[in-house]
Amino acid sequence: MDRVKTSALSGAEIVVRCLQEEAVEYVFGYPGGAVLFIYDELFKQDKVKHVLVRHE
Repeated sequence: MDRVKTSALSGAEIVVRCLQEEAVEYVFGYPGGAVLFIYDELFKQDKVKHVLVRHE
């Protein structure tokens, strides 16, 4: 039986990969709190662009 080497993905990595697979070009948001991990992953790639909003 062959073993497949896998690595665990974080929830934030999965979110960003799904956005990329769905060809999302822009996300709009205000970084902070619970979404910081998603923002960390967004800034590691260049396919999905972030637009900072002025107000919640």
